[in-house]
Amino acid sequence: MLTNSQKARVSDAISPLQADRERPRRLDSDMAASAVRICNTSSAGQLASFADGPAESTMPNGMLERRTNPVGRAATASVARATIGGLRLAVLDREQTADFMVEAVYPNRRIDRPLYLTSANGEVLSRCSTEPMTDRLFRAADLINADGQPLVMVSKLRSPNPLPERVATTDLFHDVARKAEEFGLTFYLFGANEAENKAAIANVRRAYPALKIVGHSHGYLRGGALRAKVHEINALAPDFLWVALGVPYEQAFVDEFMSRLGNVGVIKTSGGLFNFLSGSRPRAPRWMQIVGLEWAWRLWLEPRRLFWRYLTTNPHALYLLFNRTRSSATKD
Repeated sequence: MLTNSQKARVSDAISPLQADRERPRRLDSDMAASAVRICNTSSAGQLASFADGPAESTMPNGMLERRTNPVGRAATASVARATIGGLRLAVLDREQTADFMVEAVYPNRRIDRPLYLTSANGEVLSRCSTEPMTDRLFRAADLINADGQPLVMVSKLRSPNPLPERVATTDLFHDVARKAEEFGLTFYLFGANEAENKAAIANVRRAYPALKIVGHSHGYLRGGALRAKVHEINALAPDFLWVALGVPYEQAFVDEFMSRLGNVGVIKTSGGLFNFLSGSRPRAPRWMQIVGLEWAWRLWLEPRRLFWRYLTTNPHALYLLFNRTRSSATKD
């Protein structure tokens, strides 16, 4: 929970953030919308089309990196972090992360904008180190979870305050869903294609009949249709918005539309979550998850799509894990 002094810092920080929102926006919504579609590219040049400008701590629409964002810093000040592979990750287990998300949606914890959580694995570490825009999109998150067992394993070797466990969004979703059922909190699921989205919703409703799902939509929207959907989501005011568009497009979506989603409690980027919820993609055997080989399972399932990606990012991620993991932890 936030202390009184931390709550005061949040309150003091809200006013200048509101002023920032009134400034003209530099991102073109149609450009961002085209990027919201799920696609299998890792081109930094294509991502740069969302926004121009030098590598600075302010994101294109005025969204700040966490290190210069007083609202985000105050709202997550109680969470310890460790620098693993170059990114500062939350030192929380799944249960603690789910509790943090649930607490964040209550009125006394709201920060006048959604709390933004994302996740990092080896691929993300590699891309953040080579794609400046992707790096800035991730560093704007209020909290980054470790969604990769190798990150946890290296942290136990190199950090005095290691990551307690992998916080896979595929598992975290169910932790939060159970708590949301208990406390009457609401979900909105945005992303994947129409068939995957509908199948995911049907399965979630069967698994959690008391869960309040206020809406859902596929992610293949552009232009006015996308802006209208964002307006609809904000009007429905879900406590949790799960955005599954793939890296870095889901992060770009948050950057573009966070200022229009002030009624949302928490935004959690979700990668391929809906594919697992729909049942179209099976999880790796438990032993492969534990030893950090889930990537190999995914490669076996989708070799044509993933072979080159893993060939280029896995060795680089391993290098980063052993060379950009700090031996000290911080709560900042």
